[in-house]
Amino acid sequence: MQAVHCQELTGLDGLRLVDAPLPLLDAGGILIDVRAAGVNFADTLITRGDYQEQPPLPFAPGMEVAGIVRETAIYVNNAAPGDRVLALLNHGGYAEVAAAHEADVIKIPDAMDFATAATFPVVYLTSHLALQHRARLERGEVLLVHGASGGVGLTAVEVGKALGATVIASASSSEKLEVARAHGADLLINYAEEDIRERVLELTGGADVVYDPVGGDAFRASLRCINPGGRILVIGFASGDVPQIPANHLLVKDASALGLSLGQVRKHQPQLIRESLAELLDWWASGKLKPLVSETVPLPEYERALNAVTGRRVTGKIALLPTERDHE
Repeated sequence: MQAVHCQELTGLDGLRLVDAPLPLLDAGGILIDVRAAGVNFADTLITRGDYQEQPPLPFAPGMEVAGIVRETAIYVNNAAPGDRVLALLNHGGYAEVAAAHEADVIKIPDAMDFATAATFPVVYLTSHLALQHRARLERGEVLLVHGASGGVGLTAVEVGKALGATVIASASSSEKLEVARAHGADLLINYAEEDIRERVLELTGGADVVYDPVGGDAFRASLRCINPGGRILVIGFASGDVPQIPANHLLVKDASALGLSLGQVRKHQPQLIRESLAELLDWWASGKLKPLVSETVPLPEYERALNAVTGRRVTGKIALLPTERDHE
């Protein structure tokens, strides 16, 4: 099969498109003929050795795929050859065939195309788990979403609206903000031209929950416009600036800073992942969620896709599409 292998931890320079053997089918495992793979910011981190859990070299990046079940191990009950599925992976998605564990595989609706399915689980699960289970966002509260047109940010806008919040979207351009508006944002802040703290206070008097995949100045501004009893969700640091949290700000604001690691939830609460994903797929079927796949890219052009992600030029998500070949 064709696969993109990370051969050294030097980012894009360490990646090569190679002919590789098919992955092994472990106990409880499922082999999937990949029709699409989601591209995530975390894929750039793992190729530099900066991710929380690093696989041994060489490995294929890619933490989510969609495709058709090729083969299952004995005693696998929730999938069979020929099923259309999506799957979460530790790595291995940038390939024509991927191996997943049974607990991480779920069937997709007949109406959901593979590119949408492949880009669905990481970002929507992150937002759903963060907002509903960690921050316990309530109907009528004010949710401030940074990086609101990006992969996770746009899903936070949609999930926040589905939970009944008033959503303030912040982004770096009017074009990105219009994408957020089209997906349900009520109020907009262009932080390239406006002061986040001043505009939040002017628009709503403060935010009850902040969803921050950006870090840096956006996080520091959030500390200064959060309401008493508010919650700041630490999702990531796309700006490259990991902020330090002054404990006295949390004290005087009676506020909380909450982290959400999808990998930790998968490891320790796998049933919660399945329950959350089932609810999200129901929301998609009912029209509450409208995933944005802004581009599909052939697998050999993986470098272009990853450059767009690292350059923060992506609205929604990018899907990689392996070529269809016979792997028998």
